[in-house]
Amino acid sequence: MSTTFSSIDEYINSFDSDTQEDLQKLRHLIRTAAPGDAKETINYGMPTYRWHGNLIHFAKFKNHIGIYPGPTAIEAFRERLTAFKTSKGAIQIPLNAPLPKDLLIDIIQFNILLLQDKKAPQWDNHRAAWRDCEEFMNQMIVKTDLKKEFKWGTDVYTYQGKNVIGWAGFKHFFSLWFYNGVFLEDRLKVLINASEGKTKALRQWRFNSREEMNEQDILAYIQESVQTIKDGKEIKPERVAPPTPAGILKEALHQDIAFKIAFDRLTPGKRKEYQNYISEAKQEKTKTARLEKIKPLILEGKGLHDKYKKS
Repeated sequence: MSTTFSSIDEYINSFDSDTQEDLQKLRHLIRTAAPGDAKETINYGMPTYRWHGNLIHFAKFKNHIGIYPGPTAIEAFRERLTAFKTSKGAIQIPLNAPLPKDLLIDIIQFNILLLQDKKAPQWDNHRAAWRDCEEFMNQMIVKTDLKKEFKWGTDVYTYQGKNVIGWAGFKHFFSLWFYNGVFLEDRLKVLINASEGKTKALRQWRFNSREEMNEQDILAYIQESVQTIKDGKEIKPERVAPPTPAGILKEALHQDIAFKIAFDRLTPGKRKEYQNYISEAKQEKTKTARLEKIKPLILEGKGLHDKYKKS
């Protein structure tokens, strides 16, 4: 099994003393700005902070430190990031440059606002009932060449960067999921699609007890999954058309032509932010309050998060 960093301490300690000091300063800054219940972990081989999802990542490279707050944050803070090289979801801070502390804190606070209403998967709810199954898989997986990574709040095992298998205990069963399961022969006829019409490639193999789990059979399915990756088999994600306004926002646009013209002039990204902001509200009174809040911004041609773009 491929080795990888198991903690942020281990990651930081792999560098020279000067770099360790710089990374610890960055770590302290993130810890200070992040919610108290944010979790430190390693994801995609990088130090990661999770809170209802990925809050922020960072990594050390030859000539810079990479900060990864996600593409939405990069877009929202574009005007304040002109001094740094950026990509869709990353910021490059040269090693000889001081940390932009205020900017990074604002970015973290911005991501907190984005994530605060998002519910993260609760993979631990039924873990205690399936300890023997988890231990069986933990002992078996080391016999493979898969790499352990942390994604979506749980461990995922990958081959050449591609997801192969993960597992978790649920209320009534213990499940293995094969990310390329749709391409497997499934000679034992055990794989199911848990979300027909939604799930494309992933398939589950469910067990009611540890006694049902056969190491040789599971390893064979894993080996076949790895072969699908070597063969280049994958389902390409479909391009999804931008959503059209619905519900209370659609009604408001229909009733006010000036409002509709202003909305249509916004970039697709800004329109999507407003649509999500309204649709994420659970109660109608909340939707109405949010609509009243955003209407002046839209009429001024502003995005929902434009206030974060200026210092």
